[in-house]
Amino acid sequence: MDRTRLGYASALAVGIGTAVFFAWWWLSRNKRERPPTKWRKVGELSDMFVFPVKSLGAVKENAMECTQLGLKSGWLRDRILMVIDLDGRFVTGRQMPNMVQITPSVAGSVLTLRAPGMMTISVDLSNVGKSFRAAVWGQPVPACDCGEEIARWLSRFLLQEDTGLRLVYYPLDGPYRDVRMCNQGFPLLENADSGAYPDATSYTMMNEASIADLNTRIEDSVTPQQFRPNFVVKGAEPLEEDTWDWVKIGSVIFRNVKPCTRCIFTTIDPDTGTKDPNTEPLKTLRKYRQIQDPVLRQFTKDNPVMGIHLGLKGPNGVVRLGDPVYVSVCEEEPKKPLKSPT
Repeated sequence: MDRTRLGYASALAVGIGTAVFFAWWWLSRNKRERPPTKWRKVGELSDMFVFPVKSLGAVKENAMECTQLGLKSGWLRDRILMVIDLDGRFVTGRQMPNMVQITPSVAGSVLTLRAPGMMTISVDLSNVGKSFRAAVWGQPVPACDCGEEIARWLSRFLLQEDTGLRLVYYPLDGPYRDVRMCNQGFPLLENADSGAYPDATSYTMMNEASIADLNTRIEDSVTPQQFRPNFVVKGAEPLEEDTWDWVKIGSVIFRNVKPCTRCIFTTIDPDTGTKDPNTEPLKTLRKYRQIQDPVLRQFTKDNPVMGIHLGLKGPNGVVRLGDPVYVSVCEEEPKKPLKSPT
C-alpha cells in the first residue's frame, strides 16, 4: 500500500483527524504483513555495533546472528545488561556521560569491563544472581544482579563512591516489555520488537550519507557511532532511509517500524565522554529533522529524528559486513524523504 508511512501520515492528518489516521495505519499494517517479493539494492553494510551493556561503549563485529532479542554471538548480545541505581531504575549516559568510556568485551560467558584509571574487572554471566524486577523508562523488566565486586567498580568509576550502582543481566531469551506509550503512534512497532534493555527496539540503522549531510551543517563533524546504531549502511542517498519500508541485509528481513527520535545522548563524544558545549548535533537536528505532522508530533514532541528502528520480521540469520542492503520495491512512485523546512 504505502512504503512512505510518514509522508502519507502528514497528508491524512490534515483535516481528517486522529481516528481516521490510526484506522489507515491499521489497514496499512494488515495489508503488508508479509515481506515483499521484489527488492532493490540501496547499499551495503559498512559497520555493525553491539552494545552489551546499555550506555557503555560499543563492540564492533564483522558477523553476528540476528535474533528477536537483538544481535547475538554466543554470550555477546546487544543491550543484554544495564546499570541501575539502588532503587532499580536504569542509569544511562544521559545522566552520566562518562559511561561511554567503559569498554566492554565478552569471551565465552565472561564479561570484562575496562575504564581509564581503573583495573579491569570481569564477571561470569553464567553465574549471576536470582531474578528480580528492575525498570526501564518506568516499565518493569526482569534482571539478575551481577554481584558486589562489579557493582563497587561501577560505583567508584561513575560516582566516586563505593556504593550506588549495580549491574544487572537480562535472563530471558525473548522480549518482555510492551511498546512504550510514547511510541504507540507507530503501530508497526510491536511488543516483539522491544528487545532486552534498549529504549525502543532491538535494532537501529544509520545511513552514512545522512550523517555526511548533517556534517555539512555543523562545525565539528560527528560519526554514525555518536548515534549508537547497530547497523550502518553506505551507498544510499541522504535521508533516503525515511522512505524505506521493508529492509533486507543479506538474507535477513527487517521492517522499518519507526524513525529514531534523538536526545541529549547524541551530544556526547563516544571516545571522551564529554558533552558538546554547543549541544551539537542535537541543536542542528532540531532545525531540519523534526516531524511536522500534528498527530505524530504528539508522540515525538520536539525530539528530532535521525535513523530508523528495525524489527526482525523473518527467521534468525547471520549478517556480515559488506552484505548488500535491499529495500522493498513498491508499485507506487517513490516518495521524497521526510524533511522539515530548512
